[in-house]
Amino acid sequence: MTISKKLLKNVSYENGIELDELALDRFDMYASLLIEWNEKINLTAITLPDEIVIKHFVDSLLLFNCIDIQDGTKIIDVGTGAGLPGVALLIAKPNIDLTLLDSTKKKLNVIEDILEKLGLSAEIVHSRAEEAGKMPQFREQFDIVTARAVSNLRDLSEYCLPFAKVGGVFAPLKAIGASEELESAKGAINTLGGEFCKIEKFMLEDCGERNIIIINKISQTSSKYPRVSAQIAKNPLT
Repeated sequence: MTISKKLLKNVSYENGIELDELALDRFDMYASLLIEWNEKINLTAITLPDEIVIKHFVDSLLLFNCIDIQDGTKIIDVGTGAGLPGVALLIAKPNIDLTLLDSTKKKLNVIEDILEKLGLSAEIVHSRAEEAGKMPQFREQFDIVTARAVSNLRDLSEYCLPFAKVGGVFAPLKAIGASEELESAKGAINTLGGEFCKIEKFMLEDCGERNIIIINKISQTSSKYPRVSAQIAKNPLT
């Protein structure tokens, strides 16, 4: 399967993101590998070439519109799944310092294979977020923490904010309804050392409203957090 590199280049450019030929070739290979692997392990329900371009790739790349991402920026993608948004960010800017975290080893095996074939490198971490968030090598070590299509913002903040260093940013990618999620998450965000900054809204053709919530990490997260997932679900922060 091949994607329309012209569509990817043009829609990305319309959203302020420039992709060179190497990046476009890598995105094409990434799409092919995703579909190939998707026949063996459930990675994505989005399988049409143009939908992969818009709903996966461009959607992930919108993060560049919200945050200044430079070479060497330390980014962790929590619950990376099929590698989105992390691998897409890495293809567009190969010199970021990327960590991909997921609790499903099979998915990480796929990501390792994809990165090898793309000629790219990232740190792969097989762990639950609430466990990795307690580990000194990951806790408060990242400039940017992101997650896509994972959990509600209140609970997601407890999983993710412990990874962000003070002065860093937690930037989850959300669909419609982000403002409502934010209202119920503000107490948790403050408790965890975060401060809401803004919501960046985008409209993507055939994809609808997309939102990226920018939360600044202004103080250290208490060592009480993150709690185990059962506690987060039973007694959410308010």
